[in-house]
Amino acid sequence: MEQRLSLITLGVADIARSRAFYEALGWKASGIGGGEVAFFQAGGMIFSLFGRADLAKDAGLSEEGAGFRGIALAYNTRSRDDVDSVLAEMVAAGATLVKPAAEAPWGGYSGYAADPDGHLWEIAWNPGFPIAEDGSVNLPG
Repeated sequence: MEQRLSLITLGVADIARSRAFYEALGWKASGIGGGEVAFFQAGGMIFSLFGRADLAKDAGLSEEGAGFRGIALAYNTRSRDDVDSVLAEMVAAGATLVKPAAEAPWGGYSGYAADPDGHLWEIAWNPGFPIAEDGSVNLPG
């Protein structure tokens, strides 16, 4: 198995609502999917939204479950100040502020917001993970 992620799919209650949320943040959805799934190009991978019940069915699992999911998506910013502005932009688009940004024990600055379905996003500035011009982040040597 090659060490990479190809796609991240979130199970959502309402694809149109979730698509509108991410589009309000400036993300551009692909024309494919026919309303049953929404795809967004995210650098060298794809981010997608799929009905929660359909995603559970596809995996052969029950869709029941709530609360902490044991996962957080992360968006690293280019500067410390960008953390607060991205969190504010997310809240304005319909996210819930989970944890206001604060100094992090690892030397950066971060906070958390949840999208309309409760999917957790960490918004962070990490001085040890510089962001290239193309938006990629590479682990230091």
